[in-house]
Amino acid sequence: MIDSSSASLPPIDRSANDLANSIANLPIDLSVVVPIYNEVETIPHLVQQITDVLKGMGVRYEFICVDDGSADGSVPLLKRIAQERDDLTVVLLRRNYGQSAAMSAGFHQAMGHVIVTLDGDLQNEPADIATVYEKLLDGYDLVSGWRKERQDDAVTRLLPSKIANKLIANVTGVRLHDYGCSLKAYRADVAKDMHLYGELHRFLPALAYIEGARITEIPVRHHARQFGQSKYGLGRTIRVVMDLLTIYFMKTFLTRPMHVFGPFGIVSMALGIFLGLYLTFIKLVLNEAIGTRPLLMLSVLLIITGIQLFSFGLLAELGMRTYHESQKRPIYRIREIVG
Repeated sequence: MIDSSSASLPPIDRSANDLANSIANLPIDLSVVVPIYNEVETIPHLVQQITDVLKGMGVRYEFICVDDGSADGSVPLLKRIAQERDDLTVVLLRRNYGQSAAMSAGFHQAMGHVIVTLDGDLQNEPADIATVYEKLLDGYDLVSGWRKERQDDAVTRLLPSKIANKLIANVTGVRLHDYGCSLKAYRADVAKDMHLYGELHRFLPALAYIEGARITEIPVRHHARQFGQSKYGLGRTIRVVMDLLTIYFMKTFLTRPMHVFGPFGIVSMALGIFLGLYLTFIKLVLNEAIGTRPLLMLSVLLIITGIQLFSFGLLAELGMRTYHESQKRPIYRIREIVG
C-alpha cells in the first residue's frame, strides 16, 4: 500500500516503453478508484461495502479515494478512516477541479494491473466491481457498466441521459447504451495513457477507442441515492455538447488538423478570387462601377477568411507536432508483438 502522507503522483510524460515496463512490474492486481465530493454521509458505508467486496475477491488490491475539494467534512472523515485502515489510500486535491481531474489523479496514483472506477454516492453496486473486473480478464481493454434499470428522476436525469448517449454513440462510433455510468474497468496501460481535461471523463470509452482499445458493455445494478443530493443537473447539457465536439475533432483530425481547416480555407479563397475576377471583368471590360456592390465586400471577406482558416490549419499542425513530440507521444499504439 501507499502511505497517503508521503505519496506523490507519478509523472505523466513517460515514454511508451517506460509505461509498459512499469505496468508489467505492478505488484497489485486491482486498484479501485472512487472520486469523492461532499459525500460525508455516504463515506462510512461506501468504504465498508467496497472493502468487503475486495476482500472476498481473493486478489491483491488497493482502494483509492480521491477527494475533489469537499467542504462538508468528507476530508477529515477520510483521513481518520485511512489512519485506521491499511487498505485505503486517500488523495486530497487542493480544491474542486471536477470529476475528470479527480479520476485522472486516481489513475496516476493507481498501481494495479486493472483499474475499476465507480461513483462515491453508492448508486453503483460495489459487488459489481467483481463483475466488470472478471469481464475485463476475457481480453478487453475497457469494460463499461450499463445501468439498465436506472433509479433516477425521469425528467432531469433519464431523458437527457438517453438523448446524450444516442448523440455520443452516433458521433464517436462507439455504440454504448450508457456513457455516464462511472462503474468501469480499465487495463492500467489504457487508463494511464489517456489525458483528461475539462469534463472529458464522460467520454472515456471514446478516448480509449481513439487509442485502439477493445471495449465492451455489461449490465450492472443501480440504486436510488440514499444520502445527500445529486451533483448533476440539466445545466451540464451544453458542456456535454461542447466536449462532444472536442472528442469528434480528436477522433477524426487529431494528427491532421489541416484536413479540417484547409479545405474550408481553400474553398473560401477560391470563391473570393472568383468573385474578384468577375468584378474585375465588370470594371475593366464593361466599364461599370463596382465600389458600391456588396459582392466586392463579400469577395474581400472570403479571401481574408480563407487565408485565416489556412493559417489556423498550419498553426494547428505545428501544435499537434509539439503535442506529440514534446511528450514523445506516438501517433500509433502497438497491441502485441509476437516472435
